[in-house]
Amino acid sequence: MQRRFGGVAPDGIWGTKSKTALREYLHSLMPRPNPWPSTDEASLWAFYGKPGDEAQLINIDVVDFGMKQNGHVVTRVRVHHKCAESLLEILRELKTVRPDILEKFNGVYNYRSVHSGNTWSLHARGAAIDLDYEDNGNFAPWPTNASMPLEVMEVFSRYGWLCSAAEWGRDAMHFQATSF
Repeated sequence: MQRRFGGVAPDGIWGTKSKTALREYLHSLMPRPNPWPSTDEASLWAFYGKPGDEAQLINIDVVDFGMKQNGHVVTRVRVHHKCAESLLEILRELKTVRPDILEKFNGVYNYRSVHSGNTWSLHARGAAIDLDYEDNGNFAPWPTNASMPLEVMEVFSRYGWLCSAAEWGRDAMHFQATSF
């Protein structure tokens, strides 16, 4: 995997150079300009509005994607209207590339703060999705203790979504419609 990102001598150690190379690789896949706001609160408020504003959310039909949550079939997902079409395109591609990951859906809209409690989660705006929590928990570093497939991260990146595994080195289940 280190060879794939370029500029990193494969040594089997997932260190700072490997993490930087992954982040740069995924950023290189993103559209220019990126359609999503920066992660600072002012940009998020300007683009998405107030966290928990359910008037900004729409239901998208996901019945054809084979999505499951805790073994139950998921037929619709609530998402911010500005990223609904993008998420549908991502799900269509994932259905082809890695349909198994869609069977491990863990949610989009959830009115809550981030785990540290200081700011709002992108889930509170319906602009983030979690997949395969069991194998990619919040504090598990990727790729040493988390197993989110690189193909999944590449799909999200091509649509401009940030992958937490690459940005923060953990929380590999989390993808959000924001730019770097």
